[in-house]
Amino acid sequence: MMEDVMSDRFGRYSKYIIQDRALPDIRDGLKPVQRRILYAMYVSGNTADKQFRKSAKTVGNVIGNYHPHGDSSVYEAMVRLSQDWKIREPLIEMHGNNGSMDGDPAAAMRYTEARLSKIASELLGDIDKETVDFMLNFDDTDEEPLVLPARYPNLLVNGTTGISAGYATDIPPHNLGEIIDATTYLIDHPNASLDKLMTFVKGPDFPTGAIIQGIDGLKSAYKTGKGKVVVRSKTTIESLRGGKQQIVINEIPYEVNKAQLVKKMDEIRINRKIEGIAEVRDETDRTGLQIVVELKKDVNAEGILNYLFKNTDLQVNYNFNMVAIDELMPKQIGLSDSLNAYIKHQKEVISRRTRYNLKKAETRLHIVDALIKVISVLDEVIQLIRNSSDKRDAKNNLINAYQFSEAQAEAIVSLQLYRLTNTDIVALQNERLDLSELIASYNSILKNEQTLLRVMKNELNDVKKKYATPRLSVVEEEIEEIKIETEVLIPEEEVFVVLTQEGYYKRTTLRSFAASERDDVGLREGDQPLLIEKASTLDAIAIFTSKGDYMHFPIHELPELKWKDMGHHLSQSIPFSSNEEIIAAKVIRHDEPLTDKQTVVFMTKEGMMKRSLLSDYQSFRGYKRKKTTAIKLKTETDSVTNIYFVDETNTSHEVLLITNGGFSLRYLLDEVSPTGLRTSGVKAINLKADDYVVGGAVFDLDDEKYPILILTQRGNAKRFRTGEIPRLGRAKRGLMLIKELKANPHRIIFVDAGTDANSLYALRTTRGQDKEVYSKSIPFTARYTNGSALLAERDEGNIFTIKKIHDLSQLEG
Repeated sequence: MMEDVMSDRFGRYSKYIIQDRALPDIRDGLKPVQRRILYAMYVSGNTADKQFRKSAKTVGNVIGNYHPHGDSSVYEAMVRLSQDWKIREPLIEMHGNNGSMDGDPAAAMRYTEARLSKIASELLGDIDKETVDFMLNFDDTDEEPLVLPARYPNLLVNGTTGISAGYATDIPPHNLGEIIDATTYLIDHPNASLDKLMTFVKGPDFPTGAIIQGIDGLKSAYKTGKGKVVVRSKTTIESLRGGKQQIVINEIPYEVNKAQLVKKMDEIRINRKIEGIAEVRDETDRTGLQIVVELKKDVNAEGILNYLFKNTDLQVNYNFNMVAIDELMPKQIGLSDSLNAYIKHQKEVISRRTRYNLKKAETRLHIVDALIKVISVLDEVIQLIRNSSDKRDAKNNLINAYQFSEAQAEAIVSLQLYRLTNTDIVALQNERLDLSELIASYNSILKNEQTLLRVMKNELNDVKKKYATPRLSVVEEEIEEIKIETEVLIPEEEVFVVLTQEGYYKRTTLRSFAASERDDVGLREGDQPLLIEKASTLDAIAIFTSKGDYMHFPIHELPELKWKDMGHHLSQSIPFSSNEEIIAAKVIRHDEPLTDKQTVVFMTKEGMMKRSLLSDYQSFRGYKRKKTTAIKLKTETDSVTNIYFVDETNTSHEVLLITNGGFSLRYLLDEVSPTGLRTSGVKAINLKADDYVVGGAVFDLDDEKYPILILTQRGNAKRFRTGEIPRLGRAKRGLMLIKELKANPHRIIFVDAGTDANSLYALRTTRGQDKEVYSKSIPFTARYTNGSALLAERDEGNIFTIKKIHDLSQLEG
């Protein structure tokens, strides 16, 4: 019993919300609440040619007379009909806050004012001429229309969306001019193909513009009522000063909440799902919509835009689901179905209006005929009326005497005396002619369908002429595939980057680092780390070689290995010369923009020096398979001895060069001007014929206490401060650092700068002796001395190799 009651009640409820609430009528494209709002405003005279009226008054009329539901639902429907970003041709004009694209609610109905828009009059026109059926309202005190006359196909022009029991509808808005052109063509060609109709209707025309992609989806939707297209924001990429760019968005997809879209894009920036977005701003004002995504310097703007298309509502799928009520039944409709149903409706509207007008004209002609006849026998008629006892008697006497009808007699006795002037007979005769012509035209419309269709086309074209506007949405045939560069998708993670002097490289997670012994870094015997540094996977590393080349790798592309693994060798993917060594490496931070104060200083064996901007050493094409030039070496025998990364943001610097023959030259770094990648630099020091540069240092301007350590081939070592070396100028011979001996002179073979920390050096002699020396054990001495002996030359021989040992125990995770 209960099941029967429930199924019966739910069945009734479903039928109600399908037919009378959530789905539009195929003829006028309106849901009942929308139709009632428009009709209530029309009845109360709240039209486009009158003053605005409080929305609360209209809502009250709708609820009290036609729609016994909550005021909020009525007001929300009313507001939507006024929102020009949701409705292609708004049917209501509203003064006051009627919401926004950001999803802001409208002001309360007591604050806003509204009236019908001009185009709404085309939906309601001729409704008082018996063009449509009426029914009693909910309390039988008034009547309301079942459908509006609708002088244009509103269902397609304004579209609709709704959900009922078992049915949903999503019909997008279209361009009024295009829909009318398709309708008039279909009137003339009832069997027109869909392809032909689509030459008029290019696709939806959203009030928010944007780009529609996918002609196949459109064809499917217009054929079957179901189909999918892609709606993409209209964007441009603009260049800014300083090598930056910004993405400017001026149109977004239909029904996308702009505030939520901006928030989502900003969350991507904050959460660093991709790198390169500096700021997201909503610059929308009264002149139009504008969202700006400002990018960081030298980022892939196209890649970031594609990522935003894929991961935000900057691009959405729009699914057509064209369902409307046709003859009390919900139906899935295509373009032809919708237009044919509209044409059928208009035929009935025009026929009923014509019959109404014909009846009215015939009634008036009947009266005019009587008035013309009365004027010809005026005196007798006046006498007859005067002799009558009352109005009823006068009417009977007229009917009996002159065979007037009841209606004619009523018109005669009600006639005002001034109408009986001589000039009035002419007006009546003219009116009779006009009425006869009208009746003939009305009969022609009713008897000849072609004439009726011509009227329909003329009326449609009048509406088009008055209200059609240019298309806002651009239709593109193909759906553009979104390709996202891997760089844009790198998840940010802190890692340790390891590069050794012999060319092994890797990255290690902080977790692996924390779980391992610091010293167990995975080195080959005799190899030493050149760079161990914490970095982000979004950073890059620039690696420089002794042959004047450099490599550039994104850190996320380095092989990820455990802390104790040796790593991969650079030569596995990039060819190296037999005597080519790694000289220096630098992590390029993604979040620290490079400036013209950050430079790379190269010192070469044959006395050249070059200074270039660090920002020049960026990624290059084919970076995975080859090196590229960092400094152009003039001779085959020259090589890079030292590379320094200098930041002169806060202070200037000096340079010190030291030669094998014992010469030292100190001068200002500014004497070396920055040059581009493929340059050789300038002469740094004037070398003797058999001399060469062993190393050097770059230090802060006027730093007289900067420590330098040198070792000779005979095993002597000394430390001295830069203040010991007077500042001269570039390309001079320089001053001696060691005493010149006639027999077996000392020659400098090793230079290390900044040795205040207790650095450890491993020495191996020509007689196979190994020795470790701490820098602090080597005393500071004057410039012109040979320092102190580290080994017994007669017993242990000369120095064969020197390596600086890195203390890994100080590394912090």
